[in-house]
Amino acid sequence: MNPMRVAIFLLLGLLCCTSACAPSGQPAPDPGAMWAVPAGFPEPPQPEDNRFTPQRWMLGRALFYEKALSRDSSIACASCHYAAFAFSDIHPVSLGVEGRPGSRNTPPLANLAYHPHFMREGGLATLEQQVAVPIQEHAEMDFNMVEAAERLAADPAYRQAALDAYGRQPDPFVLTRALAVFERSLFSGASAYDAWTAGYAELPPSAERGRILFFSERTGCASCHGGFLFSQFELLNNGLYMDYADPGLERLTNRPEDRGRFKVPSLRNVGLTAPYMHDGSLPDIQAVLAHYNAGGKEHANQDARVRPLDLSQAELDDLEAFLHSLTDWAFVSEPAFQNPKREE
Repeated sequence: MNPMRVAIFLLLGLLCCTSACAPSGQPAPDPGAMWAVPAGFPEPPQPEDNRFTPQRWMLGRALFYEKALSRDSSIACASCHYAAFAFSDIHPVSLGVEGRPGSRNTPPLANLAYHPHFMREGGLATLEQQVAVPIQEHAEMDFNMVEAAERLAADPAYRQAALDAYGRQPDPFVLTRALAVFERSLFSGASAYDAWTAGYAELPPSAERGRILFFSERTGCASCHGGFLFSQFELLNNGLYMDYADPGLERLTNRPEDRGRFKVPSLRNVGLTAPYMHDGSLPDIQAVLAHYNAGGKEHANQDARVRPLDLSQAELDDLEAFLHSLTDWAFVSEPAFQNPKREE
């Protein structure tokens, strides 16, 4: 693991422990203010039957940190999605109940309200569908949604919260909807790059050179990682392997031409979300840049935009500096997104 990431992880863990020991009565965040679309971002769509409300957000945040959603009450959603790392994990794959390793790298959770589909192969259309997957997946939380709801329904606090949010007792509908409301509120758009875009600040020289390279026809980075989220969320094969152990989109379509095609991730907060790729096989940004600079492995399904770039090491360093300018430190340290038990 990158030593800098280890240091950040330990420091933020210490700060979290300090926060947890804060005196009771500390003001809780205003949940009504947590639907906060960043400046310059469009207003995202919301399901008509599951629009944001403070009550739904509060319930969803509690559920995100609730270990009772796992079969043995050992892990929560937050056990694999650390706020300090843009709600990603520091391991190639996360460990589920009984230490079972997952099959794919844990993706970050930011700006999900804009995503057109979910899962690494884009197989689910809504967050409400997606949040049920890790709860029921054998290698993750390994539980049954009905049993999970029954467990929470035995808690008077959850019963009241569900009534306040949805007018019904805790059930699978309530659990999936509330979790989706919380995750949909995780907006991130206050990076150094955003300050530069708004004209508030200049990028450091290396990051500015990297920005020019990133958006140039020479690299073509923005052809896959364009737009305000630095992705159009296409399903592409980026030539990571000649032989893919994980079939990607082919798992859903059974079409050989879809083998190795995965959802193009957003690059926002990419400096905090190592390791990279669908399987967490590339340890740092330099390894990712080296992969694209070499032009991939020339898999039969490799997208034509992945091609040798012949960039110098200095140019690769500039690209990395630009990618780090996409880190939103306010997002990853936002107290309202942390474990609500710290407010007790």
